[in-house]
Amino acid sequence: MKKKPSYSSCAVVTGAGGGIGRSFAEEIAKRGGRVICADVNSVSANETAKKICSLFGDDAAAPFVCDVSRKEDVDCLARYTEDWFGCPASLIINNAGVGAGGTALEDTSMEDWQWVLGINLWGVIYGCQAFLPQIKKSDHGGIINVCSMASFASAPKMAPYNASKAAVLSITETLAAELSGSEVKVSALCPAWVKTNIAQEGRISGDASKNAEKLMKWVGVNPGKIAVYALDAMDNGKLYVLPQIDGRVVWRLKRYAPDYYAKSVGLLNGLF
Repeated sequence: MKKKPSYSSCAVVTGAGGGIGRSFAEEIAKRGGRVICADVNSVSANETAKKICSLFGDDAAAPFVCDVSRKEDVDCLARYTEDWFGCPASLIINNAGVGAGGTALEDTSMEDWQWVLGINLWGVIYGCQAFLPQIKKSDHGGIINVCSMASFASAPKMAPYNASKAAVLSITETLAAELSGSEVKVSALCPAWVKTNIAQEGRISGDASKNAEKLMKWVGVNPGKIAVYALDAMDNGKLYVLPQIDGRVVWRLKRYAPDYYAKSVGLLNGLF
């Protein structure tokens, strides 16, 4: 029987300049895949690709500057991808995202809404549409959309971020239904606290930013563990990927006791 190639044999990762995205790119290379490291920050994208190439060979990775909130950038990334690989991409990881919080919905500016949705939501929409034709042509294709525990946790004072991630979860579920029975696998990655720079680099105001940084330090896991867990989950055909115990607890609590959960989460108002 012919062995199917790995999902990550020819992969593209957005937001690969740091955090979970960089860990995804490195783990893909460890597994023998080639990866395009896309990021809005050219310095970070180059750093990730350079590190991978130094460890796994000059053709293991390539940087690409891409603002995922711009459709033309993502379309250009897709064209470059097929040219650089010399074949269709086998995996797209829509990871690029920004954080926002600390402000009640009624006080959140339209500018912040547009900024968060432009990257977190539209970036995923553009990524799925631009790469799905390639993924379908691959012998063993996959899509991982990074949704976050925020997609279902609904913590207060995080409306734009929560909404963007909830929409990404719904899009991923819809894609999974549309692609059911095909060779394309779809996974929704919903990590909880991860040791990244999203709190410092996002738009999180006042005490919320400090508290988020503390939680990441105390309970956050290494992004490398998240990447390994997610890629293994895709290999096993899992749609919902919840790599941490706190995320799985919240997931079940909200589904089995939704009213109780809604009342309980309101207690977090003082924290955020």
